[in-house]
Amino acid sequence: MKDLIRLTDYSVDEIREIFSIADEIDKYKGILEGKTVVMFFPNNSIRTRVSFEKGIHLLGGQTILFPTETLDKKEELQDVIGYLNNWADLVIVRHKNIAVLETISKYAKVPVINAMTDINHPCEILTDLYSLSKIRPDFKTDSFLFCGMNGNIGNAWKEASDVFGFRLEQCCGKGYEIEGINTYEDIDEAVVGKDIVCTDSLPSNALAAFNKCQVTKAIMDKANKGALLNPCPPFYRGEEVSADVIDSEYFVGYEFKKALLEVQQAIVVYCLTQ
Repeated sequence: MKDLIRLTDYSVDEIREIFSIADEIDKYKGILEGKTVVMFFPNNSIRTRVSFEKGIHLLGGQTILFPTETLDKKEELQDVIGYLNNWADLVIVRHKNIAVLETISKYAKVPVINAMTDINHPCEILTDLYSLSKIRPDFKTDSFLFCGMNGNIGNAWKEASDVFGFRLEQCCGKGYEIEGINTYEDIDEAVVGKDIVCTDSLPSNALAAFNKCQVTKAIMDKANKGALLNPCPPFYRGEEVSADVIDSEYFVGYEFKKALLEVQQAIVVYCLTQ
């Protein structure tokens, strides 16, 4: 078995194997027959939870869902997972604190999958990379720009760039830089030479600091020919992205997220069979 906590725990070959499983996911129907997946999700999770639950059902498995706050109680996590080891075949957790997932992983006898923390979101980024692999000759040679703050999406893109070696730069307001990558404060300069532009939504108290970072259609026109805009949902028209760029040919968001189903199924299969 193998956990998925951070993308940097995986090699390029291992990620390519997940992509290969996603390509042929129909071959794995029934692989979860008789197996139980315990999931911890907050009530506001939509895309990740729906695609995980549907994917597990299509593979023949049963899901048991708990709200994330179930883990934030007096009982020690090692005791929680100690009991779940008796009945669960896989555990999927969305929790702000990655240390919670690391503790569960330490004591779990079954795979643990990170469905998002405050510092990363590996399933989301794996899905984007899988989708890119279907339409780009070799995304490792593309130049990526992340427009957003130092948070879970930006850090996950940094993890991906560390694994695959592609060029990643950031456009952000002062004080929101991701450590270890080149940053710009003005999108006009940052977008030049870029192939893939990724964004993340911003808290209201950060909007003023990002007033030179909004991605518009006119901005995307300055990127490389064939450039793509891949905003992380939820995105907000008029904030990190303009309405016209979401309605343009650059936007690939809806199509990319369709692959959440197959990629998350592939992650489940891979983690259970290693």
